[in-house]
Parts: sequence; structure tokens; C-alpha cells
Amino acid sequence: MLLPQNGICVDFLYAFVFFEIRSFVMQISRYIAFSFCLLVLHIPSVRAKVMPVGFDAGRNRLICYMLSHQLPAQHYSHKPLDDSLSKAAYDLYLRQLDPRKRFLLQADVDNLNTFMTQIDDDLSHGKALLPDAGQQLMAPRIVLVQKFVDQILSEGFDPNREEYLETDAKKIPFAVTEADLKQRWRRAIKLEVLDAYFTAVEKKNKELEKKGGKAVIPTAGTVDKKIWQAAREKVRKRTHNYLHRLQQLTRQESYNRFFDAVARAFDPHTNYMAPTSKEDFDIHMSGSLEGIGALLREDDGHIKVVRIIPGSAAEAQGQLQAEDTILAVSEADGDPVDISDMRIREAVSYIRGPKGTEVRLTVLRPDGARVVIPIVRDVVKIEDTYVKSTLLKNTTGEPVGYIKIPGFYRDFSGGHNGEKSRNVTDDTRSELYKLKQKKIKGLILDLRNNGGGSLSDAVEVSGLFLPGGPVVQVKDFQGKIMVLEDEDPNVSYDGPLVVLVNQFSASASEILAAALQDYGRALVIGGAHTHGKGTVQALMDLNRYLPLLHFKKYEDLGALKVTIQKFYRVNGGSTQYKGVIPDIVLPSMLDYLKTGEQYMDNSLPWDQVASVLQSHWQGPHFDVSKAREESNKYVAGSSQFAEIEKESVKARQRSKVTLVADFLTGVLKERKELEQVRKEAEAAGIFNDAENDEDGEHKEKKSLNEQLSHDPYVNLTLGLLNDVVENGVVAEAVK
Repeated sequence: MLLPQNGICVDFLYAFVFFEIRSFVMQISRYIAFSFCLLVLHIPSVRAKVMPVGFDAGRNRLICYMLSHQLPAQHYSHKPLDDSLSKAAYDLYLRQLDPRKRFLLQADVDNLNTFMTQIDDDLSHGKALLPDAGQQLMAPRIVLVQKFVDQILSEGFDPNREEYLETDAKKIPFAVTEADLKQRWRRAIKLEVLDAYFTAVEKKNKELEKKGGKAVIPTAGTVDKKIWQAAREKVRKRTHNYLHRLQQLTRQESYNRFFDAVARAFDPHTNYMAPTSKEDFDIHMSGSLEGIGALLREDDGHIKVVRIIPGSAAEAQGQLQAEDTILAVSEADGDPVDISDMRIREAVSYIRGPKGTEVRLTVLRPDGARVVIPIVRDVVKIEDTYVKSTLLKNTTGEPVGYIKIPGFYRDFSGGHNGEKSRNVTDDTRSELYKLKQKKIKGLILDLRNNGGGSLSDAVEVSGLFLPGGPVVQVKDFQGKIMVLEDEDPNVSYDGPLVVLVNQFSASASEILAAALQDYGRALVIGGAHTHGKGTVQALMDLNRYLPLLHFKKYEDLGALKVTIQKFYRVNGGSTQYKGVIPDIVLPSMLDYLKTGEQYMDNSLPWDQVASVLQSHWQGPHFDVSKAREESNKYVAGSSQFAEIEKESVKARQRSKVTLVADFLTGVLKERKELEQVRKEAEAAGIFNDAENDEDGEHKEKKSLNEQLSHDPYVNLTLGLLNDVVENGVVAEAVK
């Protein structure tokens, strides 16, 4: 988490190392030397508009050559560019080419399969044959589907005919014949019309209810013909717009997607960034554009939410969640724009907009629920991105401190008007001082949903609770290990400490939690694991310092974001892949989500190096086994945790059901069931109430203490800290 000069919060999960290209020798030497220039977490904004680069065969040959040599050489894993990696790149390319298997026939895929093990050889010779082959096969299929759409909607379909649609592309093969493909589109379009119909009916019913009129009730065998016809035409228009957008894909954009697939075959955080992607990255780092405040990523043709930025409009609204898939975007009263198979740059252009305007996101939850979320665009509320604290009380009325760290921010641009730059370390130290004045008997450090940020601050914040020593080990792509230490022997707080984490605690927050756990300094409580993001990426500008003059004729080559380092805990284990496993694992509504590094394609594995643990914490600390016993008793007697476990099981079961009803009463039944689930979950206090409901009506935002009073994880922790006095869960200082 960074705070740029203009004061707008910027989210970024990774540390970046800038490379300078010192020399480039042609194919004779096949070697490019890089020197590290600067290890920072902030990149200056590029203000000039970067126009899309036109197709240039020579330019693309140069990019192919650079990828084939620099990725194996500079990537942490040093994976060879061989048939195995070629297959991984091919799989990623095919999945982004036709992610829902609604265009290509099996015969088309068979033709493309001939390239599966040729990518490595082609790149080494400065060639890229697959993107042209893929585009040449897709183009006529898109034209064919355009004809299908008009035929299907003109012929119509029976809304009551009982049939089902498989929504998980991994569970279905590619269509064998054009007739099979047409049937696949017929069922998909039918479901879209049914969804559009019910959405329109619900909107009309709300309007009628306000006027005291009679609601339209969908029943078997009957539909409101006017609304049904309008739904069909809306789907026709939306589908043709979507197909037209696919036809606008340029040859160069097709090559860029291929280059990125090759990069992602090394690991999910390694990417090829085309010139326009570099511009988006710089805008993102400078925070110069407004929107909803969510970090997004492309995932097999879908736009998924990675996490919600603290202090953002999305966080304030409360409904959008990590791992949600955004299906469509609309203005307050506009028609939704389908963003399936849309590049993230274009999708974000629909989501962004002027401050104060409303955008409506049609979202698919991981459990299959489909909701429309209204969010009023805004800049990030800067105070909400900073460390905050409050005073709580355990069941005996004794004071307990609570500190929330949303991210590890640091303003690298310097202070304004002579003021000192703000950073998470100083802010945490300040909040600790305030709480200590209240004579707190224990402290809760909340790192839930903290996506990381400044590595140096992760080390320094650890030092507020530790008397010096190693905090994290960093191993580079050459195998060298650097140990980052807390060099200050002073401890700002030495009392009982509990750290809260969840599956969206990542990177720097995992480093902090792991260090406090390894030293026995804190009791870590959370779900099954944290995110497991234990790598560092380097941004390598492909344009810089190319010495041979004739290469200057090529337009912007773009950049590579390459994984070049890996984090290791004090005890030697990596935070990569596994993340941090809490001392006390509690039931969570996130349990059913397949989120984290271990679920990502080609993620680097867990491994370990030598331990540098010198000694354990000598002050008051938890007896983990006793604390686990007490927490088990609490969970067993908690109605809130019982509800969480029940709803989590239901959500897991729903997420496995990918064959959905594609007929009137079936769709209506599923919509009612999901609405009932949502109401039950809200009534049980499992989800935070949104600041705005689906009609955009504003709700009064609860104070931090009010929110925490209903937080089962905080309440359990207060009970454990209460046991410090009553039951001796916390051991005395080691003598």
C-alpha cells in the first residue's frame, strides 16, 4: 500500500526492482546483462498518453527473442524454455482465446494443438506463429456466432422447457459440430434472456409497490409478453455489441496476449506488459484516476476482484468482495455492458468515471449467487487507509487495545510543506503509545484483508514488538540470501499480543505475522491459511538502453514484470504458496473459496532455507495448546460461529453446483433461494451491512467499535485475553 504525492491511496501487492539494460548483443552472444538500479515500492507517474502500437513484424521478432532469453535467465526459478513450459504457455493462451468454449470447434483446437510444444523453439528463433493461427480460426467463428444469435432470437424459445446449462467451461469439451455450437449458444442466450426478464420484472414490481399497484408474478406457462420481448431485444443488442468488440481485436493485441501467456507460464506474477499496460500501471501507481477502489485481474476471460482497497468507495458500500467476478457494468439507469472476455484495460474504462456518479456492477459470487451492486464513484478516503486504533474491554471490563493495519503504506515522495512523510511504522508506534496510556491488558493486531506494501515497514513494525534480530530472509534469483533485521533493541509494546489474519492477508502482512509467530511473540488467529504471496517482482523496461541504433526504429517494446526474489521466514520456511498457518484456525465464510497462491496456475512451490531464529520471546506469551482448548470451547458454544460453519458448508456446496437451471420456474427458484441465503446470512451478522442497498439508499455507517462488537473473531480474542488473568492461558515471562 502506497500513498503518492497527490494523497490518493494506491494499492500494490508487490515490491518492484527497476532494471537498467546495460548492453544488448545480437544472436551471436545471446546475452543481455542487467544491473539493479533501485529497490523501491513506488514508481513515478507517466502523464503522457501512450497510444497503442501498430503491428510491426520486426518489433515482434525482437520481443520474441528477448522473452526467450531473459525470462529463463532472470526469473527466480530459472525454468528452461522447453516443451514443458511451452505446454503451460499454450494452455494459458488457449484459455484466454476461447475461455467459455463458445467459438472454437474441437477440430480447430486440434489444429492449434500442433503448436503446443513448438512455442519454445519458435521464440528462440524470433517467431510467434500461434497468435496468428488463433486469430485466423477465431475470426470466422465469430461471424458464424453472429448469425446464430439472430437465428436463435428470431426463432424464439420456450421459457418453460426444462433444460440446464453447464457454466464451468472446465467441465465441458469443445463443440464437435456447428450444430452443437449453436445449441450451446441457444442455451446461453436463453439464460441471459431469463435473467434480463426477471431483473426487469423485479424493477417493475418495486415501482408498482411504491405506487400501491399489483406486482407482476412470474409463473409456469406465463410471461409478461412485453417485458419478455424487451428482454430478448436487450440480450440481442448486448450480445452483438460483445461480438463486435471481439472483432476489434487487432493483430498486435493478439500477439500481446500471447507474449503475456508465455510470461505467466513462469509464474502468475510474471507478465508481459504492452505499452498501454505500462501506462495503466503508472496511472495505478500514481492514483491519478478515480473509480470504485478495487484491485482487479483477468482470469480466463473474466474480470475478478483481487481485493478491496481500504478507504475506497467499494469498501464503504460493503457488498463487493474479493473473488467476485464482474459480469457487466452499467451507469445508474443505463443498460449493462457485458465485460466477459474483455481486456482489463477496457473493462476498467467502463468502471471508472466522475466522482459522485453511480456505477452498477453485475457480479457473480463464488457460490453462484448473482447480484447487482450499486457503487458511487469516489476517491479513496485517505484517513481510512491509515492505521486506526480503539479501546475495547474484555468480559471483566479490563481495557484491551485494538489496532487495524489496512496496508503497509509509505509516502516515498516526501512530505508536504516541510511535514514529515507519513508511514505505517510511525502511525502504529503512535497508536501503541496512546493505547499504553490506557493501561491495556492485551493487544489485538488486525491484519485481515491487508494485501501488503512496503517491505521495510513490515520489518520495522515487527520491531515494535520484538527486541531486535532477524525478521525475514530474502533469496534472489542467483541464490543469494539477505537477512533483513530489526536493528532497534527497544520494544514499544511487550504485553500479550494476538494477530488476526485471513486468506486475503498477503505479502508484507504475512512477513509480520510469520515473524511474530516464529518468535512466539504473538498468537496468530484466522482461517486455514493466509494468501501465500511470498515473492518479489522486478519491472524491466524493454526500451531502456538498447545500444544498437537500428533498434531505435521500433516503437515502444513494453516491459516485463519478472519474479526475482522469494521471502523466507525466520524459521527457514517460505511464506510462498502455503502462507502462514494460524496457531488457532477458526471457521470462516472464506473457507470454501479457492483463493490464494496454492490455487493459482504455475505458482512457485513452498520450500525452505536454513533457520536464522536466534531465541524465542522472553516476555509474556500464550500457551498455544491452552489457548486452542479455550477457543474450541468458545466456538462450540457460539451461535455465531455455528451459523458461520453452516453457511460456509452451504456456500461450498453451492459453489460445486455449476449446472444451472435454464427455464422459467427453475431460474426463479434459484433466485429466491439465493436471496433467502443472503437474508439469513445478514440476519446472523455474518456479512457487514452495506452502506447502500441495491436501490442506492444510504445507510448510516457503523462506528469501528460497533462493527467490532459483532465481530466473532474479535469477541473470541477478547475472551482469550480475558483468560490471561482468569485461567492462565498466557504464561508468565520466562525467567
